[in-house]
Amino acid sequence: MALTKLQRRNRIKNRIRKVVSGTAVKPRLSVFRSNKAISAQLIDDVAGKTLVSTTSLSMKDAKGTKIEIATAVGKDLAEKASKAGIESVAFDRNGYLYHGRVKALADGAREGGLKF
Repeated sequence: MALTKLQRRNRIKNRIRKVVSGTAVKPRLSVFRSNKAISAQLIDDVAGKTLVSTTSLSMKDAKGTKIEIATAVGKDLAEKASKAGIESVAFDRNGYLYHGRVKALADGAREGGLKF
């Protein structure tokens, strides 16, 4: 029986989450991608809290292609993280392929100063 796209992504996501988890010192950078928007958050899995989050919907000044907006979201997240005193993270692509908007967000976060 063939899996749906969502079932396939959830299977990959569970496989990733077995290995990647976040702490207060090195939180998990989780990416969510929808057809219109992209969002990212830094999560402390030990305490079960979101430390920093940002989304393309909250960035009204971001213009351009979806990839350019994803890069801007990554830079914005890195800026907020540095204000919160976070410099290194564990990247969680959330079952999405490391390609396109997910890669652009990761590159933007690296440009902003996050290490992963």
